Amino acid sequence: MDFGDILNQWDKEQKTPAKKQVQKPNKKANAPSAEEKELRRQGYTSFENQFKTSVNPIEAWLNRHGTIDKDKINEQAEREAELADREYLKNMRPEAILDLHGLTRDEAWGRMDAFVTDCTRRGLRKIMVIHGKGNHSHDSDPVLGLMVRQFIEQDARLGRSGHPDRYNGGSGATWILIKGSEHSKNR
Repeated sequence: MDFGDILNQWDKEQKTPAKKQVQKPNKKANAPSAEEKELRRQGYTSFENQFKTSVNPIEAWLNRHGTIDKDKINEQAEREAELADREYLKNMRPEAILDLHGLTRDEAWGRMDAFVTDCTRRGLRKIMVIHGKGNHSHDSDPVLGLMVRQFIEQDARLGRSGHPDRYNGGSGATWILIKGSEHSKNR
C-alpha cells in the first residue's frame, strides 16, 4: 500500500456517514436514581455515601488506633493495691495487744479508748484486743465481746475487724485495722 492508497482510503472514510453515537441519558453519571432518592428520603444511605462524608482526622485516628484510658488504668491499679494491702494487713501479725480479761464494761471502754489513741499516735496499723469468750459471764451473752464490737462501730479511727484463727484466740479476740495511720498514708 502506497501513500496514494492511504489518502484514498482516508477520503472514503471521511465521506461515509459517521456511526450513530449512543444518546446519553438526561441524568448525570453519579446522580441518584429514583429508588436511591426514595431510600434517602426514608433515612437510608448507600454504602458509598457513608464514606463520602468528611471525617474528623482525630476521630479517624482514634477509630483506627483506639484509646488508652490512663485514668481508668491508674484507678484499677490503686484498687488492686488497696485490696492487696487489705489482705496484707489482714494476714499481718498485730503490732499491739490489749487484754481486757477481768475488767468491767466501763473499765474496758476506757482502756480501749486510751489504747486506740496511743496506737493511732504511734502509727500502728493493726491491733488485737483479747476480750474472752464470755465463759465466766453471768449472762448468756459475753459482755466484753459485745462492748468491743460497739466500740469499733462507733470509733471513726477504726476500720475493718475480725476474729483470728482459733490458734490465735478465735472468737475470744478481735483484730482491728486502724484507719489513717502514718504507715497506711505512706504506702
